[in-house]
Amino acid sequence: MCRHVAWLGQPRTLASVVLDPPSSLLVQSWAPRRQRHGTVNADGWGVGFYAEGRTEPARWRSDRPLWSSASFASVAPAVSSGCVLAAVRSATVGMPADESAAAPFTDGRWLLSHNGRVDRAVLPASRTAESTCDSALLAAHVFARGADLLGDVVREVGAADPAARLNLLATDGTRLLATTWGDTLSVLTTPAGTAVASEPWDDDPAWVDVPDRHLVEVTPDGTAVTPL
Repeated sequence: MCRHVAWLGQPRTLASVVLDPPSSLLVQSWAPRRQRHGTVNADGWGVGFYAEGRTEPARWRSDRPLWSSASFASVAPAVSSGCVLAAVRSATVGMPADESAAAPFTDGRWLLSHNGRVDRAVLPASRTAESTCDSALLAAHVFARGADLLGDVVREVGAADPAARLNLLATDGTRLLATTWGDTLSVLTTPAGTAVASEPWDDDPAWVDVPDRHLVEVTPDGTAVTPL
């Protein structure tokens, strides 16, 4: 399994999204509070964000534990963005462990992270997948179908592999899309913007847990949660 988080709203530093909160993604890399499968997320990490003047998102990924990256820790407080998606990885047994298998995956303006597992046999072959791991193949499938159809893809893949866990988190820089399918997800709405995360980054009572098998869409106008 993995842990992921996204922010959409007023610009804030990468550190404030990924490193600084008391139960941040950094802390979740060694001590997640709600993770149901696996105990640590030390098999890589990635951060994607949108910068003014760039058409496509920027990414920083590694196959090392997040806590080992002194360079990211030094740069993250100096980089700000109004849309950030980040993940730490616990690799599924048998999956590759190189940097290319670390989320977020990308296609054009889209970033996507997968928290879960899926049988690769139910996914179509892809020449555009960034890795042979299940998450990268699933991301390529979503991109090929169109990220706007995220809910449809999750339902179809879930039907083909009933044991799959399909918590997905995607953004094009203007909105966030997320699904719950076998694991936890929470949403925090503030005057400055909205965070969507595998688990809350602090104990603020404003965090709302999303029921299983639901689709979340966050835009500057608000948040919608619908059943899958």
